[in-house]
Amino acid sequence: MSSNPVAETVASLMPRAKAELTELVAFRSVADFDQFPRAESEAAANWIAAALRAEGFQDVSLLDTPDGTQSVYGFLPGPEGAKTVLLYAHYDVQPPLDEAGWATPPFELTERDGRWFGRGTADCKGGFIMHLLALRALRANGGVPVHVKVIVEGSEEQGTGGLERYAEEHPELLAADTIVIGDAGNFRVGLPTVTSTLRGMTMMRVRIDTLAGNLHSGQFGGAAPDALGALIRVLDSLRAEDGSTTVDGLTDAPAWQGLQYDEEQFRKDAKVLDGVELIGSGTVADRIWARPAVTVLGIDCPPVVGATPSVQSSARALISLRVPPGVDAAEATKLLEAHLEAHTPWGARVRTEQIGQGQPFSADTTSPAYAAMAEAMAVAYPGQEMQYAGQGGSIPLCNTLAALYPRAEILLIGLSEPEAQIHAVNESVSPEELERLSVAEALFLRTYATS
Repeated sequence: MSSNPVAETVASLMPRAKAELTELVAFRSVADFDQFPRAESEAAANWIAAALRAEGFQDVSLLDTPDGTQSVYGFLPGPEGAKTVLLYAHYDVQPPLDEAGWATPPFELTERDGRWFGRGTADCKGGFIMHLLALRALRANGGVPVHVKVIVEGSEEQGTGGLERYAEEHPELLAADTIVIGDAGNFRVGLPTVTSTLRGMTMMRVRIDTLAGNLHSGQFGGAAPDALGALIRVLDSLRAEDGSTTVDGLTDAPAWQGLQYDEEQFRKDAKVLDGVELIGSGTVADRIWARPAVTVLGIDCPPVVGATPSVQSSARALISLRVPPGVDAAEATKLLEAHLEAHTPWGARVRTEQIGQGQPFSADTTSPAYAAMAEAMAVAYPGQEMQYAGQGGSIPLCNTLAALYPRAEILLIGLSEPEAQIHAVNESVSPEELERLSVAEALFLRTYATS
């Protein structure tokens, strides 16, 4: 890769990239303004806007989206008649969780063991730096051969849909021939990967009521219906004996046909404890990319410390259901709701409330853009061929963009490989991956321009 002028330029820019990512990570830009200052997110948005202006972008704007956050937009004109490519990233980040659990402060970029640690280094402030590096390398080696639009979202982690709704209200703004979503990751460090499918999701609260109020378990236990016990039985009905998801009427999608995930490697990546079995059946790739998956995210019940000997009158849980391509998320929501109601025991009162939903996504991997990316990644990662993987999570914006621009090609790449530990403590990015993916993106833009 070192003999390639684009690669040499990116390598020379890495110290600047580290300095810039350090500045960007320092913003505590969590889009939960009840817990984190709105000013931090606004400062991050202004930093990105200034960076785009410095690169010659026009029409740089802070877009006030309907969920009360800001996304940053800019346009870099290319040669007359050139194709248009939209580059996406997001600057909002997950909360740091237990700050004491971090080996180094979450909002201070720290180099350790060959990686850069800090919240947002991989997901997804590093994705914006990747876009900048690619564009700078092209400008230093003949120019950017396409029109470039950049959109950097401010509320992706919150899932409040601000940018999706803004795009629907301004459909011309993000129109492009190809869209590169910089919010995925390689299957493994050093293995170039595009994410070709995303599972959709639905989130639902379920509440069970059995009594007018809590009762003494010694006086009434054994006959009085326990709402927490009823809830436990309902939640247990969502899994088969082997742990597979079982929602009445929801069937498995076809088996995963792309890159496979070695079971022992998955155990290591997921940090499964010794002796604990994996759940479900089929290949690991089937289970995490091509099949539904239910997760109990939380339960409202008395904590062990301070609990009294009472029969509980009410209990509540938050449930997530991931749905693979080929399954309509709205239909899956209806099936989940019906399942919860049907499996509530003892005639207990049950109420459900949907609080979020996103459709699954599947890309057309036979398109010219995918061929151009495969060629670029072969150069950036010598000796490796581009692989296709799925992602168990969802990026609702993908479906919005696919609906608005049905002819656009959508590719998902990024820095969130397994070692990055996104959404957990000690998130980090591999600077080698940042360098190689920046080279790949630059070469992709050059190849795609003439495809």
